[in-house]
Amino acid sequence: MDQRLLLYLVVCPLLFLGGFVDSVAGGGGLITLPAYFLAGIPVHIAAGTNKLVNCLGSSTAAIQYLRSGKIRLPIALTAAAGALAGSTLGAQLALLLPERLLKGLMLIALPLVAVLLALKKDIGGEGTDLTARSPRRTAAISLAIGLVIGVYDGLIGPGTGTFLIMAFSAFLSLNLITASGCAKVVNASSNIAAAVIYLLHGKVLWSFLLPAAACCILGNFCGARCAIRGGSRRIRSMIFVVLILLFIKLGCDLVL
Repeated sequence: MDQRLLLYLVVCPLLFLGGFVDSVAGGGGLITLPAYFLAGIPVHIAAGTNKLVNCLGSSTAAIQYLRSGKIRLPIALTAAAGALAGSTLGAQLALLLPERLLKGLMLIALPLVAVLLALKKDIGGEGTDLTARSPRRTAAISLAIGLVIGVYDGLIGPGTGTFLIMAFSAFLSLNLITASGCAKVVNASSNIAAAVIYLLHGKVLWSFLLPAAACCILGNFCGARCAIRGGSRRIRSMIFVVLILLFIKLGCDLVL
């Protein structure tokens, strides 16, 4: 099939689905990155285009959560500052790595994402807010979460939103809807930092940017509304399915 047809008939719907999944429980990159790979887009251009498109998608979702009062702004903004620095470093490291090595790193990371998702049974559910900590300690934890996961996002990417939700839930006791809202702010910051690095190195598929952005924005908008209404549990199984498919795809790329 012609690459342009693949982009519009296969990649666009998957970008909508990835945006929907990412805005609810994270892990949208597990859908969007392999979508670009399926169309034969080189890994660095796929990563750069994905980051730029996801900037717009994550920002759309963040606005929806903010309007619904589901974001702790001090936590989200502090973590976003850490992610900005971490993602910049991670993206610069990614550009220095050969394509085969980068795919190898993704192949190693994906089973870890699956294990963490399997162990964290309440991903996508409701929890309790227990942030009875000093502001300084909360800020330090938030900054550390953003920095560490920002490096991961800039270097590898898939599963970042899920990692953020899990970290906010585990270390700051946020309920999962609030954790998801905060994750969207951090995701937007991290994606912006990484996107700038890829832009400066010309790693963006400009001819496909507008339709890709439109699909991602629409998916994030619909997904955020679904999550706010309590539907985050419904997409958890999709993350596992796409995770397995991506693992198989990258494994085949490395072996063949």
